[in-house]
Amino acid sequence: MRCPKCGCQDDKVIDSRASREGATIRRRRQCVACGYRFTTYEEIERGGLVVLKRDGRREEFSREKLLSGLRKACQKRPVGPKIIEDLVERMVLEVTDKFEREVPAEAIGKLVMEGLRQIDEVAYVRFASVYRRFQEATDFVHEVNKLEAKE
Repeated sequence: MRCPKCGCQDDKVIDSRASREGATIRRRRQCVACGYRFTTYEEIERGGLVVLKRDGRREEFSREKLLSGLRKACQKRPVGPKIIEDLVERMVLEVTDKFEREVPAEAIGKLVMEGLRQIDEVAYVRFASVYRRFQEATDFVHEVNKLEAKE
């Protein structure tokens, strides 16, 4: 690991802890050359999961893209960043457990909609409007009616 302060590649691990329910290891390190302390995170690298898009294209699965979409849906809503992070973590684990190489975009969309429905109904409708490509106001009304019927 390269020291962010001096660039030296020699460091020692001072402390290691599991974080994010054991999915990540947090390591506290100290540079041997300058004594600067810094933190690194180690996690399992998932082997090349590919998303099969509606139009037939294939795209590498991205946790960051999933996180970004959820943040946009929850923008200006009373949903904390920790709740969004936890939801993304659960979704990534579920997707990687169910699918080995390819995952249909539809499966990810359904997971996101189920997760958002549980944490914030407005965020759910926002995401549904993009995911289901709403064209008219009646599409929104129909989705809200479905939401009310399931309560």
